[in-house]
Amino acid sequence: MKKIIFAAIMMLLAPLTMSAQKFGHFNSTELVPLLPEYVTAQNELQNLAKQYEDDLKRMQDELQKKGEEFQKEQANLLDNVRQRRQAELEDLYQRMQQSVQDNQQAYQKAQAEKMQAISEKVLNAVKQIGEAGGFVYIMDTSMGIPFISTKLSTDITPELKKALGI
Repeated sequence: MKKIIFAAIMMLLAPLTMSAQKFGHFNSTELVPLLPEYVTAQNELQNLAKQYEDDLKRMQDELQKKGEEFQKEQANLLDNVRQRRQAELEDLYQRMQQSVQDNQQAYQKAQAEKMQAISEKVLNAVKQIGEAGGFVYIMDTSMGIPFISTKLSTDITPELKKALGI
């Protein structure tokens, strides 16, 4: 009998304890592009991409120039000289291909590092707001959460903007 009474009391009190808990949400895909660090990171990444494109263009131009010279002269070259020049062209092409791969990896690494720093800044601000506001959970709606009740969850975007200096 005591167990039934205890269970009934718990069922009555459960809604009260649920309403005392605070939940929050924000959308990082709307917030992150507003950060000055994000704008700076994007500019730096664009400059890096431009540098890589310029390097590739320079290598392509050199390969094309040497290839055209070889085409003009190959009929008059000795076999060993022709083979050496072909090997040089193949080597230049291989170096260009390797440069493309290296540049892609370097760009991806730079992008990941810059975004990691920004993500950490947002995460730290969310933690501070969560602790100061007594939130149980704060969810990022950009992560594919199917439903968040705006009646039961607080949008912390204004506090986040203030904490991040936006």
